Parts: sequence; structure tokens; C-alpha cells
Amino acid sequence: MDAKNEIKHLRSEIARHDRLYYLQASPEISDFEYDALFARLKRLEAEHPELVTPDSPTQKVGGAPVDGFAQVEHAVPMLSLDNSYSIEDVREFDARVRKSLPAQESPSYVAELKIDGVSVSLAYRGGVLWRAATRGDGAVGDDITENVKTIKSVPLRLKGQFDPGEEIEVRGEVYIPRSDFEKMNEEREAAGEQLLANPRNATAGSLKLLDPKMAAKRPLSVFIYWLRAAENKMPDSHSGCLDMIREMGLPVEPNAEVLRDVDALVAHLEKWEDRRSELDYETDGMVIKVNSMAHQRALGGTSRHPRFAIAFKYPPEQKETAVVSIEVQVGRTGKLTPVANLEPVRLSGTIVKRATLHNRDEVERLDIREGDRVLVRKAGEIIPQIVAVVKEKRTGAEKPFAFPEQCPVCGSETSRQEGEVDVRCVNPFCDAQLRERLAHFCSRQAMDIENAGPSLINQLVDRGLVHDFGDLYALTREKLESLDRMAEKSAANVIEAIDRSRKAPLDRLIFGLGIPMVGTRTAKQLADEFGSLDAIASADAERLTQVTDVGPRVAASVKEYFERDAAKNVVEKLRGAGVNMTQERRSEGPRPLDGLSFVITGALSRPRDEIKRDIENAGGKVVSSVSKNTNFLVCGEDAGSKLEKANKLGVPVIDEAALARMLSPS
Repeated sequence: MDAKNEIKHLRSEIARHDRLYYLQASPEISDFEYDALFARLKRLEAEHPELVTPDSPTQKVGGAPVDGFAQVEHAVPMLSLDNSYSIEDVREFDARVRKSLPAQESPSYVAELKIDGVSVSLAYRGGVLWRAATRGDGAVGDDITENVKTIKSVPLRLKGQFDPGEEIEVRGEVYIPRSDFEKMNEEREAAGEQLLANPRNATAGSLKLLDPKMAAKRPLSVFIYWLRAAENKMPDSHSGCLDMIREMGLPVEPNAEVLRDVDALVAHLEKWEDRRSELDYETDGMVIKVNSMAHQRALGGTSRHPRFAIAFKYPPEQKETAVVSIEVQVGRTGKLTPVANLEPVRLSGTIVKRATLHNRDEVERLDIREGDRVLVRKAGEIIPQIVAVVKEKRTGAEKPFAFPEQCPVCGSETSRQEGEVDVRCVNPFCDAQLRERLAHFCSRQAMDIENAGPSLINQLVDRGLVHDFGDLYALTREKLESLDRMAEKSAANVIEAIDRSRKAPLDRLIFGLGIPMVGTRTAKQLADEFGSLDAIASADAERLTQVTDVGPRVAASVKEYFERDAAKNVVEKLRGAGVNMTQERRSEGPRPLDGLSFVITGALSRPRDEIKRDIENAGGKVVSSVSKNTNFLVCGEDAGSKLEKANKLGVPVIDEAALARMLSPS
């Protein structure tokens, strides 16, 4: 693969993993593997500077705000840190720092345990908390003020005296203590609910809850590590900032330490490698910062990383345990995934009982058997992963695992297409597939049916109440109240959520159907192009490929899906239930915003994705940054640097009301 194509591939993969990590809190690879991809991209771009583009992941921080919250533009970008995995890297960092500073000035460092949580910004005005935001994409995050107010360790008013308009911003990590996380899972297990994967995912999910009352039930805590105040009040060192943060009544991780030089720093890192497991919160490394604020200013930073700080990552914790059994799970698309059931082992703060083996090839590569002793670690401190089989400890009693030729759930034949690693069940009516398809249909990005979790879906399938998506709309409160742990109020909430979903936009319905190779973007393009589910279902492959990003394989997948009798029956059920199947088709003629470029900024009355959808449906284009080519800046409250830049460049600034008038000219 030549450099140009490899760079393109790496950018695409990194962007995908960014979305999985920052938006969905469900990473597929470890931090080490991600950093390896990123390092390879940086190296290729350094060798071929002519191929560097402004939209490369190396030029910005990954991630993006989620739907459902107003947007907040950070006054100072929330940059990520460059990562290090060895003591040699730390010494090289020290050498770079000393080389960039005057010879007579020796830097000292502050080392802080790196909390494995979710980054937040807290803004205080006159000493009173007035806004809290997620990191988002580093420039824009979500307004989660009401949820953060429920965190007991976050003071609503700071200690000390503050002028009425005086603004202070602090940043930190929200987390759930290990002991509280284990208690949460014990309660969920007793209630028959799906267990939470790890404390970080549980934290991310808690902060995304739209109901603050629900967030208040989660045992969230926070540690603060960053301060921005008036210039005349800023301490002259980072350790001084931590002291000031403590004095204002904000929590600071108690083990931060000032180290006089790199040798003391290295000794500190080595001391904490084992000790960190004794803490009641997850840590995956140490954040190292130059202590002097003057030195920090002199060192500056890139568009992605500050040059005065680095994150040192400890090697993933690895432990030995035994494989009790190997079972095969069946997913939404019929994919068969082998899973190892393990003797429980504590790993990176949680009890690990299972680890995915991914596919048949991985089982064969490891030569794993029931009864084997294996080494287990967590990829990215999150996903349990079997690293190797300890073959020298085999006794001869171990049982080889034979991958099933039939589906373990329904007994149907399995198939493996040429060029694919996955084995799939060919029966579209398999119960296991049905459960996963229903979960996908009810998910937030699809029909957004709240309260329809795994426990409810399992009961609906087990009792024979639901055989496809259409059956959800035939449920009644009485039927739901007959289920285990389903009280009158809970049943009413589910019915209300199902009723709301009847009005979901067409693209969400298309995505919810689970058509292979049709993600959210393709679903939106199909909805815009055809305007109705019936038009998509009746289109031939040639017509489908006229849609942007729909190639022959995707077109064939869409056509094959709607040719199935099962799909036709489901569509008719959904139609009979009053589920929305149309939208105003994209006009072939001129549209009100054709050829116009927009940037959206500030806190708005609706989710940014909805406003973006309206602009794009009217022919406009939404971009992320203001330039001389921008036609309009759509501006909400508390706008920051984008508003300043628009005013400087003479870009017209409009509010939501003005945009509405442009969308519907009379």
C-alpha cells in the first residue's frame, strides 16, 4: 500500500475508534493499539508533509458532542495528552523540555495519578457553579450542568471571596469508585438486569442521562486537576494551582507529588505501578506536568497536545486463570462469537468472568481448550482479552473445542462467506438474533425506545409476545404488567416510549431495521434521496447506487433485505401501527439554502444534530470552523472563539429565529 492510501486508511480507522471511544464509550482496541495507529500516521505525515490535511486526526482532538444536550464552546480547548509507555519515553520527554528551556533553568515536575473517568469542565461565576460541560471534541462539548450538580463532591459555591462577575474554570475527571461500581452490579444482577462493563463506561452513561434525577442515583465522584482564573490570581506553579483548587473546596486526587528532577520522577512512577491497585478508583497511568507555569507558557503546545505534559501509561495488568468452558453466542446479524467462561479473577479493579474469543480463527490461533490455564488482560483497561494459553501447565485433561456446524440456539445451518472470518447462522428467525435485533431497533440512534433494556426484551421473546419489530407496537400495559419486575408505572413508561417512537424520522427507522452495511449516515442518505420506505424497498440495485456512498455491495444488501417475506411482513405491521415511513423528499429544484455554508456555535434550544439536519435538508452545508468562505454563523448563547473570528472576518451572524426564516421563506 502506498503512503497516500495508507494515510487515508489510518485516518479512517482512527476516526472510527474515536467515535467508539468518545461517543459510544465502547472501544474495540487498547490504548496501546490506538497509539500505535496514531504514531504510524504521524510518522507517515512527517515523511510526506505534502499529504497533511487540516482534517487529519493529528491536527485535532478526537470525539464529538452527543445528541440531547445544548452545546458549549470551550474558551480554552480541552486538549488530549501525548502518551508514553516506557521509562525511556519519559526521559526523552524530560530531554525535550530541558532543551526548550534556558540552560540555567532546570524543570521540576508534578506527577498525578491518571484517573480513568470522563473529563469535565466546571465554570464558576462569582463563586457559584453556572455551567458544566463534557470535553466533547475538545472545542465543543455538551452542557451537563444539571447532572453535575447532583455529584456530591462538586460544590455549588466555592470557598472564599469572589467578585460578582469573576469567572473561574476548573477541569477534572468524573468517576465511579470501585466499591460503588461493584455494589451497582450486585444490585443489577439481583434485579436480572444486564451488568455494567466497567466504571468508566458507567460514568459516561450516567453523565449522558437526560433526567438529572436518574443521574443523582449514580455514585459519581470527581477529582479536579486544572485551573483557569484571572491572571493576577493564577499561582506561578501547577502545584500551587492544585493547592488553590483545594482551598476553594474542590476535590483533588491526594497522591499528587512534586518531583525535583527526572530521576525522582522515574522512582515515583515505579513506586506506584503496584500501589495503584490498592486505591478505590481506576487509574491507568500517571500524568506528568512541568510544574512552573512560566515554563509551561514557554513550552506551549501543538494543536493536539501541550508540550509541557505527558501521560505515562502502565502496562496492562495481566493475570492467570482457568477456562471453565467455551460457549458460542449469536448476534443480531447471525454472527457466532465464541466466549470463554473463566474462573473469576480480579483484573484492573473489576471481577472478570468472561472473555470474547472473537471468531473461529482466533480459537484455532490460540489453540485454546476447556480447562486450559490462560493469561488474561484488559484491552485498554476495559475489555477482557485472553493473551495466551499457558501450555506448559496442561495436564492432558483439557478438552479441545469444536466450533459448531449448527447454530447453538436454533440448530440451523451456519455459513462462512468467502473472504470473511465470521461464521453466521442463516436462520433470520433465530431467537438469539431476534433479541439482538430488537435491542438495536430500540437503541438511541434508532427508534430511541427508552426502558426497553435486555431484561425486558428477553422476557418479551421468552413469553412469545414479540416475534419482530412490529409486535412491539401491539404491546399493552396489561401484557407488560404480567412480566417479572414490571410494575404499573414501569409498564406505562415503556408504552409511552413506544408511542413516541411512531413519530421517529425515517432515517432512524431505516437504521433500526438493521439492514447489513446500512449505518446512520447511509440511512440518512437513503431517506433524503427516496423520501419513503416504500420507495427504497421497490428500488432496483442500479437506482440505489445513485445514492451517495451506496456502492454495489450496499445496494445488493438493501435489495436482498426488502425482498425477504419476513421484511415485507414487518413493514406492513409497522405501517399498520402508524409508524412514520415518509419524510419530505429532497427537492430536485432549488432549495432555500443551496450553496450556502454554515457554522453552528454556542448553546442552542435544540440539539445541534437537529439544526444541522434542517440546514442540510434545505441544501446548505455545515462545517466545523469559521473561514472567509463561511456564509453564516448560527449563534446561540455563550459563544466563544468562533463568534470572535466571524466578527473579525465579517461573516454574518444569525440566531435560530433568523435561520428559521431562511429555512421557510415566505
